[in-house]
Amino acid sequence: MTTWVFLRGLSREARHWGDFPQRFRAVLGESAGDILTPDLPGNGRLYDVPSPTRVDAMLEACRQELRARGHAPPYHLLALSLGGMVAAAWAKRYPAECRAAVLISTSLRPYCPVFQRLRPAAWLTLVRLMLLDGETRERAILELTSARADTLRTLMPTWAAYAREYPPTRLNVLRQLLAAARFSAAEKPAVPVLLLAARHDHMVHPDCSRRLAEAWGAGLVLHPEAGHDLPLDDGDWVAHEVAAWLAEIGLAD
Repeated sequence: MTTWVFLRGLSREARHWGDFPQRFRAVLGESAGDILTPDLPGNGRLYDVPSPTRVDAMLEACRQELRARGHAPPYHLLALSLGGMVAAAWAKRYPAECRAAVLISTSLRPYCPVFQRLRPAAWLTLVRLMLLDGETRERAILELTSARADTLRTLMPTWAAYAREYPPTRLNVLRQLLAAARFSAAEKPAVPVLLLAARHDHMVHPDCSRRLAEAWGAGLVLHPEAGHDLPLDDGDWVAHEVAAWLAEIGLAD
């Protein structure tokens, strides 16, 4: 039985996947197997846990949680942004635990400059986020990460309710940013890797995925219209690209 592990990014939790796991299963069918959506420390159910300032520590926390819940490897990884860094570290450090990794809208040192890893306009938004709360904060996140923000505003009350239930702290957001800034993955993991990125990503420049694909000899597909949060903007597209790639590399079981 295939086990997929979905990992979210900066200050996001499992519930921010929305209906993407269902869309993913609808496309992949039985080959989707089990889909697990653990929270990284400092996010979601773990909002009151200090976020590690190293990606490797986030990885170890995630591994321990999955094993404690009875979910043994190997896994297929699908990870967004900061989650993609955790997945890259996982695939490199523990290749026997990972059958494949799909990295979405991520960026890794040393393959792109800091102003592409986090675009200058995104820094301004992140500074604003430190001063905002509730629905106003969630609206700012949506506008930064989605190219469909105008049509997705109905999500705001739900996202604000998530933030009230599991409020991400400003300190944990800063600690996650520090972990992302520190992380480097110079060597290609010994597992198949697919990179997905979006031409209209206003947070991370798609060139980060292009350069990583060239360095690692990995597959890369660019969405022509979506933003940073590809599973939110076009989850069906993500699922179809993953399904096609798995069939190409012989892992569509």
